[in-house]
Formats: sequence, C-alpha cells, structure tokens
Amino acid sequence: MSRDDTALRLRGLAAGYGEVAVLRDLDLELPAGGAGALLGPNGAGKTTVLRVASGGLAPTSGTVSMAGEDVTRLSPHERQQRGMCHVPEGRSVFPSLTVRENLRLQAARGDEAAAAERAIDVFPALGRRISNLAGTLSGGEQQMLAVARAYVSSPALVLLDEASLGLAPRMVDEIYLFLARLRAEGTALLIVEQFVDRALALVDVVWVLVRGQVVIAGPPGEVDRDAIAAMYLGAVRA
Repeated sequence: MSRDDTALRLRGLAAGYGEVAVLRDLDLELPAGGAGALLGPNGAGKTTVLRVASGGLAPTSGTVSMAGEDVTRLSPHERQQRGMCHVPEGRSVFPSLTVRENLRLQAARGDEAAAAERAIDVFPALGRRISNLAGTLSGGEQQMLAVARAYVSSPALVLLDEASLGLAPRMVDEIYLFLARLRAEGTALLIVEQFVDRALALVDVVWVLVRGQVVIAGPPGEVDRDAIAAMYLGAVRA
C-alpha cells in the first residue's frame, strides 16, 4: 500500500442523514503531524465531517484516505487500528467503569498499565480519582478522561469534537495544554471548536464551513476573523 505524508485526505465528500444532505463536494487535506480546525455556525456540517472521516457515517460520494491509503470502506475499528482516534462530543466515557478501567480499555494490549500512567501524567486530576467510577466525576473530569483516549492509544491522528464545550475556563486551559502536548509529540489533530481564538492559536490551517461547504480555508494568520465572526452571527449566507 502506498503511504504519504498526509494524515487525512477527504476528496469530493458528500454525506447526510436520510434525505437531508449535509456535506457537499468537500475537500480537506491535513498533513502528518499538522493541526487543523473546522469552524462554522451550528448546522454547518462540522461534526458530520468527523463522523465520515472516522467511519461512523458512510459518505454518499467521495473518498477518505489516511497516509495515502483509501479507508473509505473500512470500519471505525479498522481506521483505529491504522492510527485514528475519534473523540466525539458529549464526554464519551463508560460511567459504570472506574477511571483506570476506562483508560485501560483504550490502550494497546500489553500496554494497559503504562498507558494509564501516561494519561495520569498528563491529567494529574485523573490520578486522584483513578479508582472512582467515571460516572461520579465532574463534567470537566469526564472530559479529561474522554480526551485522554487520544493519548493512551498513541494515535497518529486525533479527531476531537467540541472538547471544551461547557467547561470552566480553567478546564479549557488544561485541555488545550494537552492538545499542544499532543502536537509537540507529532500527533496530527483535526478539531471542531466553538472558541475560535483558542482554535486559531493552536492550529496550522482553518476550514470554515457553511451549509456543508468550505467557504474559507487557510493558515490562521491569513483568514479574515471578522468574516468568520459574521458567519457565526448569521450575517453571511452561502
């Protein structure tokens, strides 16, 4: 199989739910080790992009590639085996399992104990609650546990959907310190984020979606922030 230096490549993607089309002829390319942000108003299709990329939703047309390999027809598990980690919105933890058990479930076989220790090193608060049921954690702690999945499995590519949603500023700071650490270690990131300034400070490239299409793309220093703000306020139509 051919491999290249692109962590994720989406070409001509169209997707939706039933008769409702959400994505329309969408192209996106994220280099290995790079970081990108999907921005745009509610309903723009950002979460749908991540779901198609991770295999949770089949596209109606177009392709998904990882490191030069076409994975369009592969299952989410097969994409995970190739180094993808998708952390969806909504603090996706197993509430009836302990923090330690949640972490061990995400680790490679034989690496469970070491992986849990790596996660605790990143998020010391989890170490203090390691034997507690995940369902008893605060919302911020549950989000830490959810995003820690992106560390214990040592992925090449992380898709992260609204990691800071509903968190106190201090928790948001911790999440972004973690994301910066992932970047520094060479993991590629594709994030959906409501806090535009936070996202722009982290990433190399931005894609702004409106009605399932990319309307702005480029490095953070070159995009028009006023235009992005107008789209969030509904002042621009596409």
